[in-house]
Amino acid sequence: MESAASPSGSSHAPSAEPSNERAARAFWLDSPGSGDLRQVVLAAPSGDEVLVRTLYSGISRGTESLVFRGGVPESQYAEMRAPFQEGQFPGPVKYGYLNVGLVEEGPRELVGRTVFSLFPHQTRFVVPASAVTPVPDTVPAERAILAGAVETAVNALWDAAPLVGDRIAVVGAGMIGCSVARLLARYPGVRVQLVDADPARAAVAEALGVDFALPADALGGCDLAVHASATEAGLTRSLELLAPEGTVLELSWYGDRRISLPLGEAFHSGRLVLRGSQVGRVSPVRRSSRTYADRLALSLELLADPAFDALITGECAFTELPSVLARIASGELPGMCHRVRYE
Repeated sequence: MESAASPSGSSHAPSAEPSNERAARAFWLDSPGSGDLRQVVLAAPSGDEVLVRTLYSGISRGTESLVFRGGVPESQYAEMRAPFQEGQFPGPVKYGYLNVGLVEEGPRELVGRTVFSLFPHQTRFVVPASAVTPVPDTVPAERAILAGAVETAVNALWDAAPLVGDRIAVVGAGMIGCSVARLLARYPGVRVQLVDADPARAAVAEALGVDFALPADALGGCDLAVHASATEAGLTRSLELLAPEGTVLELSWYGDRRISLPLGEAFHSGRLVLRGSQVGRVSPVRRSSRTYADRLALSLELLADPAFDALITGECAFTELPSVLARIASGELPGMCHRVRYE
């Protein structure tokens, strides 16, 4: 995850109702498994900053569950730091990076615009104007919270560089896997199959315009398998689905968990490749010609596609966020992207 300076002028006072126009509330993880809403006092934006009122934020289910449970390894504290994170792992920490809001103050060309930013769950905030990206008029604000997932998918496909006519399995029908599958569905002549252990994900695959299979029924002989299930079984099955000299592109992050793989089977004789991909850096094949801003702007343009609405499977009010995140982290509340609504 790319780093950026945290916004200044905030304090961490106990929860209370905001009493002035520059007050806001933010979600803080106090300690693993426990979070609450705290009051934040905002400084007035300077000439090159914007004041944004949040409309929606999204819960990045896999990463934020790890953070909520305190599962970020100490060796990865720096790598996992969100752009506008405050506090430190394992807590207290303010974390999140899928935010869509309305610019209330700032440069004239941005005031009144709906924008996406990598800001945590907070009702209002002040950031540099360069840290927000206008949402295209063709993309509803409710859908724009998926920009982070689509950006990860764009970077993954830059890494994977699939070819016309490739046979591809996407293993793991979560928010990231589904975003990859939908983008691959646009490639000419490509056979795409979305693979997941949950048969209910077949309906999502249909909405995305791709084939679906349970792991045991997935088609083999793949040139590429994109793995996004964050499970040992899913990664093992991805390797099994490859044709000789095929590649598994690994998008899952396991936090502090260790996994085992059958590298003594066909891995060497088949000259298979296991490669990691992560959105924190622009893919090397595009790094000389695309910036982070270019990649995010492209991702927002791609969200004009209404098929992505299938990835939003739940919604709650901001005031419900502490209890909802606990239910998501425990597995009690399944789904893909959970949208947070702000009054």
